[in-house]
Amino acid sequence: MNENLFASFITPTLMGLPIVVVIITLPGIFFPSSNRLINNRLVAVQKWLIRLITKQMMAIHSKKGQTWALMLMSLIMFIGSTNLIGLLPHSFTPTTQLSMNLGMAIPLWAGTVILGFRHKTKASLAHFLPQGTPLPLIPMLVIIETISLFIQPMALAVRLTANITAGHLLIHLIGGATLALMNISMTTAFITFIILVLLTMLEFAVALIQAYVFTLLVSLYLHDNA
Repeated sequence: MNENLFASFITPTLMGLPIVVVIITLPGIFFPSSNRLINNRLVAVQKWLIRLITKQMMAIHSKKGQTWALMLMSLIMFIGSTNLIGLLPHSFTPTTQLSMNLGMAIPLWAGTVILGFRHKTKASLAHFLPQGTPLPLIPMLVIIETISLFIQPMALAVRLTANITAGHLLIHLIGGATLALMNISMTTAFITFIILVLLTMLEFAVALIQAYVFTLLVSLYLHDNA
């Protein structure tokens, strides 16, 4: 059991070639659009949720920031769908890979920072040195603010990776314990199975919440710079 604990986080391969690209593009199939499908309840609910989230997330942004709405909605749908698909048996969750999450976080963070230096140069530089700072503390504060700025994409990626990985590990451990207890005590195994079901329901919520948190933080970075 210990040897296979992290087996579900290994990138699957086909004929020796990684198929992670195919897995990443798979969630797009599950989002029907009016161009491919006649409008029904599923499409109506999907459009209503997208409009609701867009309205809440874009309310604080200027017109320049609102141009990122399509990309942010695509991001939250992609992360949420990949997290949910990863909860299926014998599946793979791309968001458990730190490299992939960094690949999403770094370009988005860099885009917001570049946008800030381009349109709000003085305000962006002012973040490195708060007003009224004593002269001896200026070098230290500039270094601290610079480090905190470059830590932002790492914090985005590590938060998503840690939360999704921890949930999958708990499900794996409790599932293995349930199978082992079936040969010892059916009562204890049943209790463990109930815990497993409740944890799985919690993971469904975590999968969607983490997608929202990741996108919301990117939106806040954009708000500070756009």
